Formats: sequence, structure tokens, C-alpha cells
Amino acid sequence: MSPRRGVYPGSFNPPTLAHVEIAAAAARQHRLDVVDLAISRVALAKEDVTVPRFDHRLHVVTQVVADHDWLGLFVTDAQLLVDIARGYDVLVMGADKWHQIQDPMFYDDDEAARDAAMAALPSVAVAPRPPLDVPADLLLDVPEEFSEMSSSAARAGMHHWMHPKALAFDLETGAWTDRDRYLGT
Repeated sequence: MSPRRGVYPGSFNPPTLAHVEIAAAAARQHRLDVVDLAISRVALAKEDVTVPRFDHRLHVVTQVVADHDWLGLFVTDAQLLVDIARGYDVLVMGADKWHQIQDPMFYDDDEAARDAAMAALPSVAVAPRPPLDVPADLLLDVPEEFSEMSSSAARAGMHHWMHPKALAFDLETGAWTDRDRYLGT
């Protein structure tokens, strides 16, 4: 029997404690042998992100993955989840992404294209993020303490939410907390 695989796309800018907890919950609940963190070279709706550089984010995510034998890494040029998830058994995402993928704007405002893309997805596992609603049958059982964690909040001051590998890189370079130091200006 071939291994069951999940994919968890994101910019991981920076990777947080929640990212690993969500991937672990998906692995447990969906009996996955591997969950690949999929990082797009240019993330959809985040095309202007240049700091930290992609190779630095990739370096940190590689370090995060190295700590877990069930966690993998997949680098892609694809941006749409339907393309990233092709060939996987389960697509993992947060509630914010669940709402985003339903917005026709990401499908050239074509609801039929959105519906076709949604129908082409494998099983979906969604991490809760109050107050966003998600169908109960898609929800992952993630400890409540992780539901508020986000990369945005980590960059904005909740540095303790960063994964330890990201925090160490940030302390060394300023990648997420000190743009001027990171850029050498």
C-alpha cells in the first residue's frame, strides 16, 4: 500500500508553532504518513513579499522539516491550491485560506471555474480560526491555543509564536523583526 500523503501550502513567513501543530493534527486525524509543507516561490496574493528573501524562508522551513520524520517539504511554482494539491490525499489549510479559496476573484471572477477547482481538490482538512466558520466535517482538532497563531501576528510582535528555528534565524538576521538590519541598511 502506498503511503498516504497530505500537503499544507503556505508562505511560512515565518513558520510558527501552529504550522507544525496543524500538520501534526492532519497527520493524526487523516492517518497520513507524510505531510509536505508546500512553499510557492511566489505565493498567491503575496507577490510583493521580498523580505525575507525566498531562499532564507526556504532555509528556515527546511530546518523545521528536518526535526520531524513525518514532515516533508515541496517547493513549487504553482499558486492555486488545486494545482499544488494534485496527487495528494489531503489538502491542509487554515480557516482563512478556506474562505479565500471560495472567492471567485482568484478564478478570474468565474464561479464555474471556482466550482471546478473546488471539486478537483482532494479531501480537505481545515484548522479553526475564530470567528471564521468552517464546515464541521472539515475541521481539524487543534488545541485552542494554536487557533490565534499566525505568521502575520508573529511578525507584528508575537515573536514567541515563531517556530524556534525561525526565531533563531530572526535573532541572527532580523529577517522578520528588524528589516533594516536584515537588509544591511
